[in-house]
Amino acid sequence: MSDNLVLVLNCGSSSLKFAVIGAESGEEHISGLAECFGLEDSRIKWKAQGGKNEAKLGAFTAHREAVEYIVKTILAGQPELAAQIKAVGHRIVHGGEKFTRSVIITPDVIQGIEDCASLAPLHNPAHLIGIRAAMASFPSLPQVAVFDTAFHQTMPEKAYVYALPYKLYREHGIRRYGMHGTSHLYVSREAAKVLNKPISDTNVIVAHLGNGASVTAIRGGKSVDTSMGLTPLEGLVMGTRCGDLDPSIIFHLVDQLGYTLKEVNNVLNKQSGLLGISELTNDCRGIEEGYQDGHKGATLALEIFCYRLAKYIAAYTVPLGRLDAIIFTGGIGENSDIIRAKVLDLLAIFNFTVDETKNKAARFGHDGIITADNSPVAMVIPTNEEWVIAEDAVKLISAK
Repeated sequence: MSDNLVLVLNCGSSSLKFAVIGAESGEEHISGLAECFGLEDSRIKWKAQGGKNEAKLGAFTAHREAVEYIVKTILAGQPELAAQIKAVGHRIVHGGEKFTRSVIITPDVIQGIEDCASLAPLHNPAHLIGIRAAMASFPSLPQVAVFDTAFHQTMPEKAYVYALPYKLYREHGIRRYGMHGTSHLYVSREAAKVLNKPISDTNVIVAHLGNGASVTAIRGGKSVDTSMGLTPLEGLVMGTRCGDLDPSIIFHLVDQLGYTLKEVNNVLNKQSGLLGISELTNDCRGIEEGYQDGHKGATLALEIFCYRLAKYIAAYTVPLGRLDAIIFTGGIGENSDIIRAKVLDLLAIFNFTVDETKNKAARFGHDGIITADNSPVAMVIPTNEEWVIAEDAVKLISAK
């Protein structure tokens, strides 16, 4: 097997996505998800050799036990494949300003990830658990950290500094960092191929739309502005996150309505967005079903989601100067022809014309341009963050 294989781990607060992927080809040999850690229905699902598998993990399962299951059960069942794994790649949400590129994990890197934990309290601690579990299970393999924030470190100061006392940035690092960088990097690179342009001469706006959502302006292959901020809360309407809001709402909730700061944090991160507006669900598929059935809350949620996204896209033409394409990616971006059509209709000032047939065809893993031949270009590109992580891991260990 000529392809260098990498085990990619993406640890969430109560779940772990994993894949064994070829760094050169992008081929997924194994992919899966362990979820519901700490609950009775904790389970692991995976695909390998064309077959689907599932197993219960038990109520006391957490990241370490899940990694051990991957090693002792899934990989042990395919020893020839396991022997080809050259590294373990870890997706890390927040690297602050310290990490501007992917790195081989050392004790100093672990400390740096810990130092950034306050900026991503739901994610970085889980990543660290996953790193330590992988180091215990694969003591002889190099471990590589790939940061969501790294791609956005090319933003100019005027894009990432908040209009707060400057010392808050200088002394405490309070600034816009952005997320989903690995996805934005991959998708913009693939878009350049579709446009038949060098990435250094490609100006695109990428909308990564899922339960978490962000939009990024990419000029010459580099991030110049992005919607998420110090944390993943800023920017677009998301599944349960509010995105942009008047900060004084927080004081009103606390001072006038008696909320605690903990309750406010919970409202903004877990009770808002599509769920909060619709009072129905945070799942976009349920929102679309409600919209088609005439559900008032679902309709309003869908309209606000699309309106906010269209405004961001229009604003992000400012740092680009020239727009070569809009790219939709992520679970919603890749599958919702309804949302894509609504957003492009709202951008009528740019003369986008949606091709309904192409738009409906570009779903469920299919990519493609979704606008008419005489229209500015909008397209769908399924993201592949795991492939980027595998590529970076092999590049780093090969350069040692």
